[in-house]
Amino acid sequence: MKTAVVFYSHDGNSKFIAKQIKSQTGADLIQLYTKDEKKRGKFASILWGCAMVFMNKKPPLKPYDFDPSPYDLIVFGAPVWAASPAPPIKTFLSQTVITGKKIALFVCHAGGKEDALDKFKALLSGNEIISAADFKNSLKNIEEAQQQTSDWIKGW
Repeated sequence: MKTAVVFYSHDGNSKFIAKQIKSQTGADLIQLYTKDEKKRGKFASILWGCAMVFMNKKPPLKPYDFDPSPYDLIVFGAPVWAASPAPPIKTFLSQTVITGKKIALFVCHAGGKEDALDKFKALLSGNEIISAADFKNSLKNIEEAQQQTSDWIKGW
């Protein structure tokens, strides 16, 4: 099964999970970057991210190359910001038509995912969501995150 992982990572947690998926499935990785990749302190990052969510902003992305047509499964990953998937993934999904695909979703968070996965699923209507997972503090719990990723993949 040809698989792609499309993800946005701010602090490295989503990137860590994406790389775990790649190492176990051979998936292609497509990392999204915002045009404004400023380094902000933790508090400034939280304010920036929450403001983007609450104002329903879609930050411009740096150019990326992705054609969904050859993939049987597309895995999407993003951090949770203000109980939602991070806005850069929303930008991507507003620019890229993806329908009729098998989809797996993951979110990374430090506290709670709330209904971020439900919001993520809603962004991908017209596709078959085969699985969804949330990872808490993956970079602080590396072995646990590796095992959770492995167990999750087995369920596909």
